[in-house]
This record gives sequence, structure tokens and C-alpha cells, in this order.
Amino acid sequence: MSSISLKIENVIFDSVYQKSNELDVSIAGVNTCLDHIHIAVLIPPKLAVADWIQQVKGRTSHDVNEQYSDLDNRFQWQSSYGVLTFGVKQLDFILAYIVNQKHHHAQNTLQPYMETIEDEK
Repeated sequence: MSSISLKIENVIFDSVYQKSNELDVSIAGVNTCLDHIHIAVLIPPKLAVADWIQQVKGRTSHDVNEQYSDLDNRFQWQSSYGVLTFGVKQLDFILAYIVNQKHHHAQNTLQPYMETIEDEK
């Protein structure tokens, strides 16, 4: 897994939006911190969540490494990920959390259920 620097963050955002548009997926909110990304998406039933994630991870890794071939280490995502489902009533809370993701990490005001995934085995 690679660090997400401010240098590459915009490439990641652009790649997420471009690939999602190609797949007819709507992005409601996206933000990063040093070692992960949070994205609120509306994925149509015809597309499996795992397929969207695989394609977004592939596209972002490719684009970052292509645009920043001078990175000390090639950019790559960990193979695992976490997924939470939520309804429209929770959308405002989810979006506010994503917008303030860097602040939550800096101030240690995290919502553990939105941050924890199983360690890779």
C-alpha cells in the first residue's frame, strides 16, 4: 500500500470520477487521508461493488504511476477494502464525515466503524 500525498491526490480524484462516469456510477463524495480513501457512491444494480472497486483501484494506480513515474515507490492500493451501505437519511452525515476526513484523522475524532477493515491475512 502506498501513501496518498497531496501531490497525487488530484490524480486519484480525477481517475475515480472518470472511471465511475464510464461505469455509470455517481460519486456523492470523496476524500483521502495519508493511507486510504473514502468514497460515497451510488452504484447501479447491474454492477457489482467489487467490480467497481477493482476498476477504480486499477485506474487510479495506473494514472498515478503514469503521471508520476518519479515516485520512490510505485503507487498501489492494498488488496482489501471496506464497504458500508447506508440510506438517504444517513447521506448528510456520511458526506460531512468524508469532507472532514483529514480533520477527523488529525484530531482523532474517527468513527471506528467507518475506518476499520480486516487486516490482510
